[in-house]
Amino acid sequence: MSKEIEAIKNFIEISKKETDEFLSNVDLASVEKAAKLIIEAKKRGNRLHISGIGKPAHIAGYAASVISSTGTPAYFLHGTEAVHGSCGQLVAGDIVIMISNSGETAEMKATVNAIKNNGCSVIGVSGKSESWLAKESAAFLFAGVKEEGGPLNRAPRMSIIAETFILQILSLYLQMDYDLDPKQYVKWHPGGSLGHLRENEK
Repeated sequence: MSKEIEAIKNFIEISKKETDEFLSNVDLASVEKAAKLIIEAKKRGNRLHISGIGKPAHIAGYAASVISSTGTPAYFLHGTEAVHGSCGQLVAGDIVIMISNSGETAEMKATVNAIKNNGCSVIGVSGKSESWLAKESAAFLFAGVKEEGGPLNRAPRMSIIAETFILQILSLYLQMDYDLDPKQYVKWHPGGSLGHLRENEK
């Protein structure tokens, strides 16, 4: 067996183990707390923004998209541009989800401080429940794993999947609270295969 195939097989096994462990231990109370902060802000006329530094920024963009598409308008906030003027998209009372695996990076800290100084609350998403980000957050969503799945155990693979999972779980709570029906969903998705009612939905 080549080293490449061995590494892939090892990744698959680690993925199975980490995914099962993570999903079996999701703190639903923390998901509900975060969701209620967002729902209350929405009722006040405030908005949700999602941000991240580095690779989590890509997850932030996806999360903003899927949450917007299921009943809660959400906006991507650039993790580093926030301290160079992009905090102008924030209004006091808004909620910002900040994603950071370590919860300790200097750029993330600067952005979180700027967010809070602009009167917004932070929901932290991190793999470290005792991190700076967790302590600075009004609500915290744990997205931690023991192994990333690569030979160096450094490149974010499983941690990115955990962050994606917890934000998908949050999006489901928000969708159920909104009580999204197929007709409204189709209105928001006029293009592609999602833009049509299924036979059982007509």
